[in-house]
Amino acid sequence: MQSFFKLTRPATEALAEKHGTPLLVLSLDQVRANYRFLAEHLPGVKVHYAVKANPDRRLVAALADMGSCFDAASDGEMLDLAAMGVAPGRIIYANPIKTAGGLAVAKRTGVNRFTFDSEHEIGRIARAVPGGTVLLRIRVENPQALVDLNKKFGAPPEDALRLLRLAREQGLDVAGLCFHVGSQSTSAKAYTDAIGVCRRLGEAAAADGFKLRFLDIGGGFPIPTPQEDVDVAAMLAEIRAALAVSFPDTEIWCEPGRFICGTAVNLVTRVIGIQTRNSQQWYFLDEGLYGTFSGVIFDHWDFALETFREGKQIAATFAGPSCDSFDVMFRDKLTVPLAVDDLILVPNCGAYTSASATTFNGFAKANIVIWEEVRDELAAKV
Repeated sequence: MQSFFKLTRPATEALAEKHGTPLLVLSLDQVRANYRFLAEHLPGVKVHYAVKANPDRRLVAALADMGSCFDAASDGEMLDLAAMGVAPGRIIYANPIKTAGGLAVAKRTGVNRFTFDSEHEIGRIARAVPGGTVLLRIRVENPQALVDLNKKFGAPPEDALRLLRLAREQGLDVAGLCFHVGSQSTSAKAYTDAIGVCRRLGEAAAADGFKLRFLDIGGGFPIPTPQEDVDVAAMLAEIRAALAVSFPDTEIWCEPGRFICGTAVNLVTRVIGIQTRNSQQWYFLDEGLYGTFSGVIFDHWDFALETFREGKQIAATFAGPSCDSFDVMFRDKLTVPLAVDDLILVPNCGAYTSASATTFNGFAKANIVIWEEVRDELAAKV
């Protein structure tokens, strides 16, 4: 079972007193544990951390030190990785639709592996990085995913062979197939079905003279939620078995984001205001939709709120600090009654939170501290 990082009440209170709120607490030990979990349960699979999920440089550096590869989706992410000394051979530019600036940075930094899913993109890659190594992204069906990426990306399987041929004609190194079943996928079936589709496409490609040597199974591996605690080890075992049957001699990649960082960060926020509006209790927090809770909008995530109080639960609305009526995170969320200055702990908020936070309305992004650095300072208090 996958572990996750959660602060105790004494640690939460001590950190809030020392560093103020809102505060994000990142455990690099948890990041490393998550990476090791994947390495153990998907042996031989090359992990490419999806930087977009949480680009904190300390997190990325910890993964780089463990030998992780990286999934970059922009010129900025590639430049950051290059500045940290990550070799270009450990990076895949995994955005199926790339900007001109991104392709120029890939050429300049030596990044030579790309995904694509359209005819138009083939020519753009071939002109910018002649002979570049490419993987065709295949559209797969998984409506149960929390975020269905296949609504935006992926070539229909029936177009695959035509696109592979066009890429070969343009002088690209046609090296493999890839897919992404969608974010927070809780069943192995979406992966095994996609592996089956890719196996059939790979056989057709081989008959046409292609020697595909990579398969990228994307990310989407789930983390625990208040509603569901998935047996990820069993899920990965099913995926591993399907890969062994269908792709025994192929180099396999994966692109986890949330799985690596989601369980490694806690938010500490504070109640700054209380109102009764339309007969419902409202609580205003010092963090909102434009900050760490951006994941409510962009990631469809239902964050757990732990209050350290006891009592009868009521339905309440939780809003952020900005002067914008859109800045409401939760409506009718059950909670015990709270008071101004009460602290709220939000675990499992490392993915698509600080990464998409803004400074809208002049509110600074939440400070991020490393748990392993502040832990010893708090030892006497906690």
